[in-house]
Parts: sequence; C-alpha cells; structure tokens
Amino acid sequence: MAEAAGAAVAPAKLGLYSYWRSSCSHRVRIALNLKGLEYEYKAVNLLKGEHSDPEFMKVNPMKFVPALVDGDAVIGDSYAIALYLEDKYPEHPLLPQDLKMKALNLQIASIVCSGIQPLHNLTVLVRTDLHSISYCHRFIEKKVGTGESIPWTQQQIDRGFAAAENLVKGCAGKYATGDEVRLADVFLAPQIYAAVTRFQINMLNYPTLARLHEEYMKHPAFQAALPDRQPDAPSST
Repeated sequence: MAEAAGAAVAPAKLGLYSYWRSSCSHRVRIALNLKGLEYEYKAVNLLKGEHSDPEFMKVNPMKFVPALVDGDAVIGDSYAIALYLEDKYPEHPLLPQDLKMKALNLQIASIVCSGIQPLHNLTVLVRTDLHSISYCHRFIEKKVGTGESIPWTQQQIDRGFAAAENLVKGCAGKYATGDEVRLADVFLAPQIYAAVTRFQINMLNYPTLARLHEEYMKHPAFQAALPDRQPDAPSST
C-alpha cells in the first residue's frame, strides 16, 4: 500500500557490523547508545574469519569491524563513524562548541584509535591469515620472544595511557573533559575496560583514568555497550 500523502515515514534502522570483544565496535555502540539511536546488531565472528567473507568485504574492504550502514551510507571506521553520527544526529552532542575543548576531545580519541588500540588488535597479536585463529599471541612472540606478547602490549598501552592521563587530569570533571560525556569518553572507556579486563594494566598509575572507568561503569549507555552484554558474546553458562 502506498504511503498517504504527507504521512511521516519512519527512518530506516541503522545497521552495525560488530564483534562483541572489539574495542572499536565497543566505542561505536557507546556513541549510538548516547545518541539514543536504535540499530540492528550484525555479528561478525573474527575468530571464525567471517571478516574475510566476500559479502562482508563488500561492506568493508579492509575486513575490519565495526561498519555502520545508514541507508545508502556505509562507513567502515570507528573514528569516521563517530564523526558521521555527530554530524547527522546532533542530538546529545559528543563534541563541545569550545574549539579548544573540541580539539582536546579529538586528540584523545586519536591517541586511542591510532596510538594504542591498533598495537594490540588481532592483526598484531595473532596470525590472521587463518580461517580459525586463537588468542595465542604467536605473531608477537615470534618477533620479540616467547612469553613477551603481553608485556609488549602492556608497554604500548602504558605509553598511551600516560599521555591521556596528562591531558585529562587538569580538565576532567565527572568525565574526561568536563561534566558531560564527550567523544574522549567514548574512546577512552573501551580502551580502559580492555586494559583492566584483558591486559592487567596497573591503573594505580593513572588515577584520573581509573576514576573515569568507575563513572563509565555506572552509566547506562556504557553499560549496555559492554562486550559481555552483546548478542554474540559467549554464554557464561
């Protein structure tokens, strides 16, 4: 049946290609939740090599998650997705109007997505040329020695956290750059969560980031985006 003239047409639901443990996907889930946007969760199992499936490669030729589908727009990078959402869905803004604070938020997001996270993702920590891969850290251990993959990863995270701590400790309010959740929080939260739960980072060295982590864990939008709450997360039973 044709739509009646002048009738409102409901916007198509967004689609998010995601993997439960991916911190890049995690940050996009937070952004979507903060903006109150509904989306269809499309699981991509990285351990089973589903990111190399020809159909997914049509969505993102880089074979990375996340990827966001919004009508005819397809965006395959978490940083680009966050900025796209900010421009198209300005409600609950993630970037402040103040240019200095806006630049700070962008800088912190860039530190996470360029200077920390890529150094401990699957393409670095394990061999990803197999259809089925495991978290055995063979690739790094082959390069730096047996048993050295976790210390190597911790070193990369510590370097980035030291920079982030110095940037936020003088301007943090309840959240990283004030009393409102901003883009810096969207990027910091998954990185801190992974540092605490997967990489045994001593957060006593980063008191501001540790306090922020406590705030993130109380916030509904952050809680709903947690890895173990995603539909493709392994069952605990």
